Amino acid sequence: MEEKIIFEYKSEGRPSIKFPDNNFNYKSPEELLDKSLICNEACGDFPELSEPEVVRHFIRLSERNYNVDANFYPLGSCTMKYNPKVNEQVSRFPGFTDIHPYQDEEDIQGILELLYQLGEYLKDLSGLPGVTLQPAAGAHGELTGLFLMKAYFNEHDPKRNVILIPDSAHGTNPASAKTAGFETIQIKSNPAGNTDPEQLKKYIDDRFAGIMLTIPNTLGLFDRHILDVSKIVHDAGGFLYMDGANMNALMGKVIPADLGVDVMHFNLHKTFSTPHGGGGPGGGPITVSSALEKYLPVPVITRRKDKYSLDYDRPSSIGKVKEFYGNIGVCVKAYSYFKALGSSGLKKVTEFAVLNANYIRKSLEDIFKTAYPRICMHECVLTNENQEQYGIKTLNIAKRLLDYGIHAPTVYFPLIVHEAIMIEPTETESKEALDNFIEIMKKIAEESKSAPEIVLNAPHKMFRKKLDEVTAARNPILKWRKE
Repeated sequence: MEEKIIFEYKSEGRPSIKFPDNNFNYKSPEELLDKSLICNEACGDFPELSEPEVVRHFIRLSERNYNVDANFYPLGSCTMKYNPKVNEQVSRFPGFTDIHPYQDEEDIQGILELLYQLGEYLKDLSGLPGVTLQPAAGAHGELTGLFLMKAYFNEHDPKRNVILIPDSAHGTNPASAKTAGFETIQIKSNPAGNTDPEQLKKYIDDRFAGIMLTIPNTLGLFDRHILDVSKIVHDAGGFLYMDGANMNALMGKVIPADLGVDVMHFNLHKTFSTPHGGGGPGGGPITVSSALEKYLPVPVITRRKDKYSLDYDRPSSIGKVKEFYGNIGVCVKAYSYFKALGSSGLKKVTEFAVLNANYIRKSLEDIFKTAYPRICMHECVLTNENQEQYGIKTLNIAKRLLDYGIHAPTVYFPLIVHEAIMIEPTETESKEALDNFIEIMKKIAEESKSAPEIVLNAPHKMFRKKLDEVTAARNPILKWRKE
């Protein structure tokens, strides 16, 4: 059924709430509210609907959305995994929701202890001694880490302002480096999808400040040359930044500091349990080496015996990067995730994330060409090379998946893979769910050969069929206007 815009349901004089007559000498809402908050005719042509009508409208809309609670969501590079509901409940405890950052430290010892312990857990996972929880997302963590590197070189060697970025890195890396005031140079991956040490050496000079590596990279691969790369970088006086968005492939197996990492960020909203999507909320804490620790944003949470404090007395700090202390609700969920799983549980997260991705890769490699035919980590990258001969593009496959009740994976990324299909099943999906996805992908491959028009014209069962995505991206209509 077609669902009208809520403005089109208007029935004049039918309010969703009605304030009672003031018979008890109480102040009316109009008297209590600031006059600027009270709507009048100048506010616009608002719909007038009863409460049930409003609720039913938005419930009907919600039922049209794909979501991880109802559907398999193998969205590569974004880690759209199911998150335990208990972590949502914990984050809503009154002890967390009813406090305020302007309260005296003595009154918020509980949340300070939680944040301090979360920082210690992240330091343990990374092997690095410094931490801040302030950054609001992964790219914000990148930016903060680069600000620290910039502060270091401003103090020690200002001419160093070049950051090298492999073509297999996350797309936000170049923007973060530019915003922090660095110049960027892209270096190409070798045929195995790794950083080429010999290629790296060509760009090492007295302006070299560091390299940003995504580990595992956007091809879903662990860089086999990481120790060689690390040595080259450090011998040249640079820093190794690690994009840690894919830590669900490393936890309990690899300590980044052992690889030579100097600074990295975590995506709490991907690896450590916060529903991810729609632009937020997020959390992008960073951990850093001792060389960068003094530049961390203020305040740093410290502990002396059993007392926790907010330390602002840090003369070399880059200052705040987020109001107050970060996205605390996200930190509470991540802390709950740590406590529920423990170190052995986090290790299993890694094992299942990698196992699930390789199960899909191996099951489909004879049907959808594998971009890099080697063991992958948390995600695998396929291509539609075998389907192109029938006129089928990756986008057509993604649209056809919707007809089978599965959200499409990431497509056309990474850019270095032609017609890429990036699939990340995460650690939370069962073998039955993976088998169902694999069988559907096989069906679509067969349809591409025997009845390509079905795939080309997909989706067939959605409320909206094919959209003009270029026009939608360039000229979006974001606000309802009365004709």
